[in-house]
Amino acid sequence: MKLLVINGPNINFLGIREKSVYGTQDYDSLLKLIAEKGKACNVSIDVFQSNHEGAVIDRIQEAYFDGTDGIVINPGAYTHYSYAIRDALASITVPKVEIHISDITKREEFRKTSVTAPACDKQIYGHGLDGYLEAIDFILENG
Repeated sequence: MKLLVINGPNINFLGIREKSVYGTQDYDSLLKLIAEKGKACNVSIDVFQSNHEGAVIDRIQEAYFDGTDGIVINPGAYTHYSYAIRDALASITVPKVEIHISDITKREEFRKTSVTAPACDKQIYGHGLDGYLEAIDFILENG
């Protein structure tokens, strides 16, 4: 099985940005966590991060052709307004999970709306970096 984890804008700044919200673990810690999960589950996991909306869309579209069996996506701020990413996700029929490190329901009003979640099979938020592991487990169980 081949999975894809997509991280949108500012996720690469984990451990730097708003530590009280996102924690002190850095992006390399997240990459290590995902790699260890892939090894433990005998699954290939590709991780992609971009601060550019078009690059995220391009990678989702690539997943259609490259044999990806499931997508975990943290769209970052694009969650709240990128209908283009939503449409790209809706075009792919593999299982998809939207993940957020913080609890978006307990933050600023604009963060409570996700335009991308309806194109996904599940949304996980507020579980820190472990949410990525939960998302991977969901795909493995439902893929």
